[in-house]
Amino acid sequence: MPTTDSPSPGSTRHYDVVVVGASLAGCAAAIQLGRSGLRVAVVEKRPDPNAFKRTCSHFIQASGVPALERLGLLEPMEAAGAKRPRIHIWSPWGWIESPPERAPRGVNLRREVLDPMVRSAAAETPGVEMLLGWSVERLLREEGEFTGVAARSPEGEEREIRARLTVGADGRDSRVAELSGVPVKTYPNNRFAYGGYFEGGAPANAPDATAWFLNPQWCAAFPTDSDLTFYAAMPTKDWLPQFKRDPERALVDFISNVPDAPPIGEGRLVGSMMGKIDMTNRMRKPVAPGLALIGDAALATDPLFGVGCGFALQTAEWLADSVGPALQSTEPLSKGLERYRRRHAKGLRGHAFFIHDYSTGRRFNPGERLFWSAATRDPETALILEEYGTRLIGPGQMFPRALPRAIAVTARHALAR
Repeated sequence: MPTTDSPSPGSTRHYDVVVVGASLAGCAAAIQLGRSGLRVAVVEKRPDPNAFKRTCSHFIQASGVPALERLGLLEPMEAAGAKRPRIHIWSPWGWIESPPERAPRGVNLRREVLDPMVRSAAAETPGVEMLLGWSVERLLREEGEFTGVAARSPEGEEREIRARLTVGADGRDSRVAELSGVPVKTYPNNRFAYGGYFEGGAPANAPDATAWFLNPQWCAAFPTDSDLTFYAAMPTKDWLPQFKRDPERALVDFISNVPDAPPIGEGRLVGSMMGKIDMTNRMRKPVAPGLALIGDAALATDPLFGVGCGFALQTAEWLADSVGPALQSTEPLSKGLERYRRRHAKGLRGHAFFIHDYSTGRRFNPGERLFWSAATRDPETALILEEYGTRLIGPGQMFPRALPRAIAVTARHALAR
């Protein structure tokens, strides 16, 4: 295992926490840990403070909004032009519309704007030190417990950054997770993704978001800041050849042919198309002695359900709340890490099971057809489905509420016919 038990050349720094990765998850964790009085080092391989994640739909589900509010970022995001949309969903049985005054509302803001904002907030948090341009060479370990990282500066200086807790927040292809050797499970994904920002040609529901579940194909429109709309398609891989030939033309044609299609053809692509072909689902054990994984480093799933940004914010919050008492020396760190592991499993495992299963490109199963068809006929069923889809509730809360209602709605519909 590529770790070291002995000191390496160069200076050594000591912190309470070292966070690897200065994107949403890493910065959110650093802000909350720093606010609790802890000393936090954030190691980020990209030297540019304005760097941002390019392949992302930027949509933050309603379940991630409380974390933004707690971080004090929601108002600055709205001031920067963020939208607060509800979601309009097309299904093979019709449109799914929950009651507008009760519908969950997420946040849309381009990562080009959001990422520098969050990174700046972390850098300004007392106790947080940003090490931009530093790359992790190896993990440090003593007596079976991770104790920090050895990192290299842009000038080639190697430094040991020792901490009671090492946090991997470095994304789907996490180097921290790889170096640590934590167990990982992978699940195939038979979809790919292409998308781009368009000026003009906004959907009729703007500024709300719209998603088309074409069973099994999928596409969506996310109006965002600067009067742009992010159009995305995630078809099954049998569609891949035509998207590879001409991504923009394929995206425009695909979305132009959906029911109640938006006028994407009247818009103009701003910047370049973005695409991702390999989206293998990865579920890693989120803790090890002295180490925790958050965001995509812990759970990287099919982005069809807008999971990435929300998972990043939520897991950062869960980790900070779970290990705070231990890092302030009131209990063993292992207890805090176990608390985080349980919280992570409770909040995300049920959703991940469904997402991984649906990412195979299958069609709706009988239970889903029951729920979705009932949701087109009953706003309350639609609200339950939307609360589940935005992860405000889990499967254990959704099924007892949705199943009896969906059966009753379907029976009434059959009798009326």
